[in-house]
Amino acid sequence: MSDKQTPALSKERAEYLRKVRFRKYATLAVRVLILVVFFAAWEILANLKLIDPFITSQPSRIIRTLGNLYREGSLFRHIGVTCLETVAGFLIGTILGTGIAVLLWWSDFIARVLEPYLVVLNSLPKIALGPIFIIWIGPGPMAIIVMALAISLIVTILEVLNGFLSVDPEKIKLVQTFGANHMQIFTKVVLPANVSSIINALKINVGLSWVGVIVGEFLVSRAGLGYLIVYGGQVFQLDLVMTSVLILAVAAALMYQGVVWLEKKLVKNQQMYGQL
Repeated sequence: MSDKQTPALSKERAEYLRKVRFRKYATLAVRVLILVVFFAAWEILANLKLIDPFITSQPSRIIRTLGNLYREGSLFRHIGVTCLETVAGFLIGTILGTGIAVLLWWSDFIARVLEPYLVVLNSLPKIALGPIFIIWIGPGPMAIIVMALAISLIVTILEVLNGFLSVDPEKIKLVQTFGANHMQIFTKVVLPANVSSIINALKINVGLSWVGVIVGEFLVSRAGLGYLIVYGGQVFQLDLVMTSVLILAVAAALMYQGVVWLEKKLVKNQQMYGQL
């Protein structure tokens, strides 16, 4: 047995932790309850004909539609296509946007040159570029990924760059007095101080990547959830539309939770490193 004993928690500390756990479980329970009440009310109102199930669909019809897509063998194909395109656009947009933000932080001259172009590109309606991308690249997955990039890239650059520029200048001056070069300033001060900014950019990119991919699939795709939404609307199969929308909501929520998990890991590692 180890000579070191874990110190016993005080009564006040134990009570505080109990309240924290209670709030955590209560929050989760209320979230689940809201979903249950929403879908139950949706089903009941549709059965009572208080809302038109042809227009709004209903949970039981959505379940049947999921079953039909699964039996046809197309459910996971459509989900896989959209998820693959979204993850590709998300990763490329995050890596490329962060890299460009580093370049702009590194060179004040380049940042001043590109600033008006970034402002214009950020304000430009990206959907208008969709047909141009299709003509340039061709009707395929690459055009959809580029569409996702067009929507998320500039936001990533501006978000991360703003974080880099907001670092306390006194900290930078301090390491400069010890002879730190530009690379050391970035790796030892700027980057560690902006883990939260990069994570925020990831969180924003989750939604923007899904938007870009779905818009691209609206325009050109022959497979994917965006294609199912467009097809369902064209043939008035609103059950298919609502089913695809709900799948999108679940997939986007899971992707967002993945970023939250990554944030917790990075923050935990950063705290452990700071204690060494």
